Amino acid sequence: MNRFAWLLDRLAYEPRRNGKLALIADYLRTTPDPDRGYALAAMTGGLVFQNAKPGLIRALIAERTDPVLFALSYDYVGDLSETVALMWPARHGANDVPHLPDVVAGLRNSGKTELPRLIASWLDALDETGRWALLKLITGALRIGVSARLAKTAAASLGGVAPDEVEQVWHGLEPPYAALFAWLEGRGPRPEATDPAPFRPVMLSHAIEDGDFEKLDASEFAAEWKWDGIRVQAVAGTRADGSRTVRLYSRTGEDIGAAFPDLTEALTQDGALDGELLVMREGAVQSFNTLQQRLNRKAVTAKMLAEFPAHIRAYDLLADGAEDLRELSYVERRVRLEAFLGRLDDSRFDLSPQIPFAHWKELAAARADPASAGAGGDAEAVEGCMLKRLDSSYLPGRPKGYWYKWKRDARLVDCVLMYAQRGHGKRSSFYSDYTFGVWRVGDTGMDELVPVGKAYFGFTDEELIEIDRYVRKNTENRFGPVREVTHTPSSGLVFEVAFEGLQRSTRHKSGIAMRFPRISRIRWDKPPGEADRIEALEALLPAAN
Repeated sequence: MNRFAWLLDRLAYEPRRNGKLALIADYLRTTPDPDRGYALAAMTGGLVFQNAKPGLIRALIAERTDPVLFALSYDYVGDLSETVALMWPARHGANDVPHLPDVVAGLRNSGKTELPRLIASWLDALDETGRWALLKLITGALRIGVSARLAKTAAASLGGVAPDEVEQVWHGLEPPYAALFAWLEGRGPRPEATDPAPFRPVMLSHAIEDGDFEKLDASEFAAEWKWDGIRVQAVAGTRADGSRTVRLYSRTGEDIGAAFPDLTEALTQDGALDGELLVMREGAVQSFNTLQQRLNRKAVTAKMLAEFPAHIRAYDLLADGAEDLRELSYVERRVRLEAFLGRLDDSRFDLSPQIPFAHWKELAAARADPASAGAGGDAEAVEGCMLKRLDSSYLPGRPKGYWYKWKRDARLVDCVLMYAQRGHGKRSSFYSDYTFGVWRVGDTGMDELVPVGKAYFGFTDEELIEIDRYVRKNTENRFGPVREVTHTPSSGLVFEVAFEGLQRSTRHKSGIAMRFPRISRIRWDKPPGEADRIEALEALLPAAN
């Protein structure tokens, strides 16, 4: 347990993606089974303990500390695990330091009455870092700046295989992943992908620039609308015994199907759809704010299903039944997608329409007026358009030259939260003033974030509470009243920022400052690495001046 705690502690303070990769890979390489497998499961969200709840932890610390002192400390620290770890009255030597597999077995197998005594005995035996790691494991809130994708990439490096190969077999595996490590280390065969509804790594696009149009032939591309929802995969498959599995994945591979039973129940055809998750009422796409009423929920009520009906506007078909279509061209997959949706014949799924155009000027005109170019009454939900090479296979990651996104001319940019400061007056107890940045290539050749603005409005009171909680749980450093919040390509919080203009600034490291910025929306679904770059803002400077 101590070595796992050491890993989590190092990861929490390591800002660099490559640094995190090296730490995880070294741990997996030098730690025996099954310890490393359970550590990997913890970092990828594969460990869930039914009877271990935050309320249990609060009850344990309440028996050992003054409740007023704990409440004040918790309010200041803002993180339950950290507060309890610091305040727990240690009894070093009272018990043996637990091993990670023993902890996992105890949390899985102990009943509600036995669990408090067991957890208390572990906390007595561990130091502050060990207690913090144990509590993070119990509550399932590691928040150490490591995504599931990053952890799988580190595991893949053990065998020199591509992360996507690990992704392909991942959903058929169970912790502690002995078969996975045997394969990666050349001691066993490649695990069989037994999951009938696996997640498939998504294909992403590049932002198109003005100079790109001169290099690209319009006849080699198709165009689709870029809808303002969240990217998902709806996947269904049937096992040999006839049982079916249906899942709805976010673009990072998280199964969010529990919040969308109206969609999983409607996917009656086996296959894998790639599309945009939306809310539709009376045939019209609703705003992203409306969709947020359905996001991040473990369960939904019948009333919510009726008021916020979910919908998938399909872009692509990755599998038709058990047949993998990703090697086919975009044109071939599009034909198969239309046929698949025809067989499915459910109003909760429809085809994202293509935009007819013969040359780039014609597409530019359509992009400027989506309502007249085929988007109709859904035009307000259009962010721009997507360009896809007709001969492109469905390739994981962000391959160059195949897919491009061309957003509408709006002064909106996706930024990453970097620093937060307490507000004033009614907001004096909340971190409500936010400094955010965009990516650029730093002096070392690596990407870095540089601040471009600060905003303290544009969000609701409910959203403020959520952001405040996030800031407290993801603080890396403190500078007086200012907190530095985790901001790496794989971990952080993305804001869509609206602004009225730009100006050059010598006070900002980026050389750019926003005029009257506000938080347009919170992109809980978007990885920080996909936020915008400084070039996107620099391109707007001539118009802004």
